[in-house]
Amino acid sequence: MIIRQVNLSDAKAITDIYNHYILNSVASFETEALSHETMEKRIIEISSNFPYYVCEIDGNIVGYCYAHPWKERAAYKYTLETTVYIAPNQTHKGIGKTLMETLINSCKEQKFHSIIACITGNNKASIALHEKLGFKKVSHFEQVGYKHNQILDVVDYQLLLNTL
Repeated sequence: MIIRQVNLSDAKAITDIYNHYILNSVASFETEALSHETMEKRIIEISSNFPYYVCEIDGNIVGYCYAHPWKERAAYKYTLETTVYIAPNQTHKGIGKTLMETLINSCKEQKFHSIIACITGNNKASIALHEKLGFKKVSHFEQVGYKHNQILDVVDYQLLLNTL
């Protein structure tokens, strides 16, 4: 297992992983599959300013994670939102935990103060992962999303990293 910074050649694999979740789950609230070109633009925009990592096993991208601004206002500049997705055939192998530990350490090194994970309320695997990493539940929004004929809650989990 190799954890490394993302590069544009990873866009197809990342798109394939993410599109699986868009089309087959409620983990993402996006409803339309993304093109590789759209994902390339997102990778460039995020990775040029914030940490973005992939997990590679035997030359294949099997997961990714990144951090991006939580909100746009200047006062939020020390708080980031995190994202992590694992290829569906690679879950429950510690990949998400390893990716997130790398991301957390990078955010600490870059002197960010707080990271927040916005999770679909019924995503027990993601909630368990974030709790294992020390995140604490800080909000619960009821019935704020609708996808695949389900009305969905969203929960936010936060990890404080550094003292300002």
